[in-house]
Amino acid sequence: MTAPTFDELIRSAARKLDAGGISDARQNAMILMLAAFGDTRAALISAGTSPVPKGVQNAFEAALARRLAREPVQHILGHTGFYGLEILSDARALIPRADSEIVVERALARLPRDAPVRVADLGTGTGCLLAAILSNRPLATGIGVEASPAAASLARENFRQLGLEGRGEVFEGSWTAWNGWGEADLIISNPPYIASREIESLEPEVRQYDPMGALDGGADGLDAYRQIIRIAAARMQPGAPLVLEIGHDQRPAVLGLLDTAGFAELAHWRDLGGNDRCVIGRAPEPAC
Repeated sequence: MTAPTFDELIRSAARKLDAGGISDARQNAMILMLAAFGDTRAALISAGTSPVPKGVQNAFEAALARRLAREPVQHILGHTGFYGLEILSDARALIPRADSEIVVERALARLPRDAPVRVADLGTGTGCLLAAILSNRPLATGIGVEASPAAASLARENFRQLGLEGRGEVFEGSWTAWNGWGEADLIISNPPYIASREIESLEPEVRQYDPMGALDGGADGLDAYRQIIRIAAARMQPGAPLVLEIGHDQRPAVLGLLDTAGFAELAHWRDLGGNDRCVIGRAPEPAC
């Protein structure tokens, strides 16, 4: 039996993915084939009419079966790009998403380039936010606070493979148990913010594969914000920025929580898709 060509396998896979309800089916098929092929996109295109070696075909078909089961591409590949970095990604933590890069951008805008600063990331997950900041501020140090032992282990692996383990550490525990609030010059967080009732309506890639603890924000999606803002108001350095990722419809509610808690210079930004994604406030000054 003649081995299928690369083009034939990619077309066949794209049809299956499309029939399975997966958007960008051909792009998904190409990404999976590139991983199995182990070379550049240009080399794969050049090899399009060539027979696929059996080992490559087996690897591709195994990856395709996982994708048809709605496992995210990032988990199948084991990594994803984020703010110019290659971040290890698997079921231990929320997949880094491009929408979150605005949080990094706004944090960097508030950090000096030529001075040592301390950054904390609450609910660090993969560590992608903190890793991106440390990679762009060579004099900075940071700590990722993570209650999930599995996610904490993934963050440590990312700091190590990015050469940041000397400047980035992980506190394994909840932010309520962490005692470093007053030592941070800036605190960031992408907390769980999906309302509990909305979890079942999420795409299978999210609902079935992202950790529930990184998604479920309580009845109205605001539980984590209430907790973080309350503690931050009492324990952060006065005037230090708190930078929070938010859901697309949560700007008024989270800005209201910050305002009520006494945070100043409130601001918000949208992501590349035009959705509200980031809010910032400066921690309250002590009462006279």
